Amino acid sequence: MSGIIHFNLFEMNCVGHIQHGLWTHPANNRHRYTDLEYWTDLARLLERGLFDAVFLADVVGAYDRYRGGPETAIREAVQIPANDPLLVVPAMAAVTEHLGFAVTFSTTYEPPFAHARRMSTLDHLTKGRVAWNVVTSYLRGAARNFGLDDEIEHDLRYEIAEEYLEVLYKLWEGSWEDDAVVRDRERHVYTDPAKVHAIDHVGKHFRVAGPHLSEPSPQRTPVLYQAGNSDRGKDFAARHAEAVFTGAASLEALRDDIADTRRRAAAYGRDPSHITFFPSASVIVAHTQQEVDAKIADLQRHIRPEGFLAQRGSGIDLAAYDPDELIDDIVARGGDFTERAVRPLAGRGLRVRDVLDSVGRIGQGGPFFVAGTPERVADEIERWADETGATGFNLMQYLSPGTAEDFIELVVPELQRRGRYRTSYEDSTLRERLLGPGVHRLPATHPGAAHRRG
Repeated sequence: MSGIIHFNLFEMNCVGHIQHGLWTHPANNRHRYTDLEYWTDLARLLERGLFDAVFLADVVGAYDRYRGGPETAIREAVQIPANDPLLVVPAMAAVTEHLGFAVTFSTTYEPPFAHARRMSTLDHLTKGRVAWNVVTSYLRGAARNFGLDDEIEHDLRYEIAEEYLEVLYKLWEGSWEDDAVVRDRERHVYTDPAKVHAIDHVGKHFRVAGPHLSEPSPQRTPVLYQAGNSDRGKDFAARHAEAVFTGAASLEALRDDIADTRRRAAAYGRDPSHITFFPSASVIVAHTQQEVDAKIADLQRHIRPEGFLAQRGSGIDLAAYDPDELIDDIVARGGDFTERAVRPLAGRGLRVRDVLDSVGRIGQGGPFFVAGTPERVADEIERWADETGATGFNLMQYLSPGTAEDFIELVVPELQRRGRYRTSYEDSTLRERLLGPGVHRLPATHPGAAHRRG
């Protein structure tokens, strides 16, 4: 297998995203996340490195299960403080011409009509370079922030998400006909009213009259990202997603997950090749292995296991259990934890002590980790892409922007020499970059396309 490998930079509008504690490193600029220049400088860097997109994560609640409250997350800056991911996109778009922007937004707590207009606005302002990472939100605190006593049950959140997308497809794809905007100065007609339609959606969870307030944007529907790991999440991805952020624990598990999602997509009548798969990637690279080892040791001194436990504690509060207890026994008894937290730990014979000992250790936090020279890093990237069917990676940052700078300086040229990385941008929209020239709208086999008129 061969071909161009896609790359997003995985980011978040906050101090502490994934690598907890590293905000204290003197070479890290994460404390500048409130400065507009942080984001515009990052965007210029990524466009110079020919990245597909910057992928902006988000949460709408604090991690509050570890040690019985949010204090650890607040103290350690575990995705709090965190600002809105959508609002930095126009600034980054203004200093770039090609870089894409994938932004996270939840279907669970805010109604679809306003979100439809936000995304159409971003698609206009970026000239078709925007994607939406569809999430249903899993934090208990998020539910309480929006007036609920506790988080909505998992499968019900996906039921809501299905109808949410149905409403959006009607607004984005069906409310305005392609030739509704005529801009006829002589007749003083900007839009032909006969070609703009109410959607009159009445469902179990939403009532939306329409019409959509935005005229058709370059992609109409933004590229749809999704990151569900449960069975229901995979089914949702198979129906809707055009890019899947997957967190499988091993090469074999990743290969199986990708094959499974593609089978499901085909069963829904979609072309499985229309889904791009992005596992997370942690990369430490330098000219020599000695330099790599020194980098790892330097980073490890700043890592804070408490931060990792606070984020993982959104599902299981490991501090509350006997260190010698088996994770599988904890899961079998049931309790106040989520499948999201259990899935990477269960069925592996691990004790609580084993998990605690590995927390925060560099190289233990994700499915794909490689530390080495540019040649070794490129070898592993190729191997994982070719053996799993992954079409790209989400590069996680240890230092901002140092991780991206190292990757662009050292790994990108090596992948280019092998013909596995683009040497220029040759597309106008983000969807075309992933699916091919001319495919700026949802493919005909996508369920959203069924809502088009004519």
